[in-house]
Amino acid sequence: MLIYVAIPIVGAIIGYVTKRAAIEMMFRPARRTLGWQGVVPKHRGRIAAIAAELLTTRLIDPREVLARIDVDRVNAEIEQPLLNTVDAIARDVITEHHPNVWEALPPLAQDVVIKQVQLAAPRIVSQLLTELRENIDSVVDVKQFALAQLTADDDRLVRIVRELARPELRFIARSGVWFGLVIGLAQAGVFALTGQPLVMPIFGALIGLVTDWLAITLVFWPREPITVLGRWRVQGSFHRRHAEVARRYARLIADEVLTVPNMLTAVLRGPRSDRTLALINDVVTEAVDEQTRVFRPLLAATGRRIAVSELHQAAALRALPVIPDATRNANGYLTDAMDVAGMIERRMRALPAAEYESVLRPAFQQEEPKLIAAGGVIGAVIGELALLLLL
Repeated sequence: MLIYVAIPIVGAIIGYVTKRAAIEMMFRPARRTLGWQGVVPKHRGRIAAIAAELLTTRLIDPREVLARIDVDRVNAEIEQPLLNTVDAIARDVITEHHPNVWEALPPLAQDVVIKQVQLAAPRIVSQLLTELRENIDSVVDVKQFALAQLTADDDRLVRIVRELARPELRFIARSGVWFGLVIGLAQAGVFALTGQPLVMPIFGALIGLVTDWLAITLVFWPREPITVLGRWRVQGSFHRRHAEVARRYARLIADEVLTVPNMLTAVLRGPRSDRTLALINDVVTEAVDEQTRVFRPLLAATGRRIAVSELHQAAALRALPVIPDATRNANGYLTDAMDVAGMIERRMRALPAAEYESVLRPAFQQEEPKLIAAGGVIGAVIGELALLLLL
């Protein structure tokens, strides 16, 4: 009699163990070991590419994000660091390219030159932001930027997928217990009728296969709510959490991927940074030319020729690497103003079920048959071990 009580319990254990094994096989190991690599680490390039495509075509509009920035507020936030940066760049550039001219000027005249250049700083920030809004596609490939950030290290995408799917992973593990218990009851009945020892490993394999397949399927199916027997409302757990997932996903992307420092780095040091440099050079040229017109006679009075174009280009080159430090004080304001998380959440809530599902489904799809098959093998092994212990 004890064996017939034990069989369903063993079935529940098999169901749980096979589910936990499937979950861990999705994320571990990060590197190929004994012929296996975690599904997400192995396919992170493809999973990240799907995520980047969704982000840049459906969830984020860079122009709308940049349009939310109040340039006056930015200038107020970074005023002192910006003035210090302009002072240092101006002195270094003039000293390097025209040391004799600069040394010929009295200290008071040097200060006048620097103050005039500093007056151009707010206009430079304003015009640069305007140019970025109008030319963002030529300055940075947003999709490649998102893809690069998602694959920047081995752990980031794994962490995002695991965090996003945490309730589904718990559901998969717990469902294994109940599915295994039900199939174990059937296993006990068959064993009672046949008395065949092979029933244990066969049903163990069946428990592993069926419960793995059912658990993964019920995460995503049905996409839309359906009513069963006129009473129970059924919907895939991931789709049932649409609003919650949108909020969590938006926060993860805003905090780890589309951050202000990351975006600045993409603009200033990315593959298209030469175009950013050209923009900065144009803006610096126009603003500085206007502000320095009043003291050009003063420079000319030294009797030496001033290569103004060289100064513009040198100033732009010097500005490029120091912009992140100069604008750091505005990071908090920029994060709040651009509201990347809010935009992603709102747009993700509005996605049709099929597109919304693509946020997580690829992580399961890549090796789904292998995961299910592994569940069957583990189930058969546990069934055989249970048989040896019980008989």
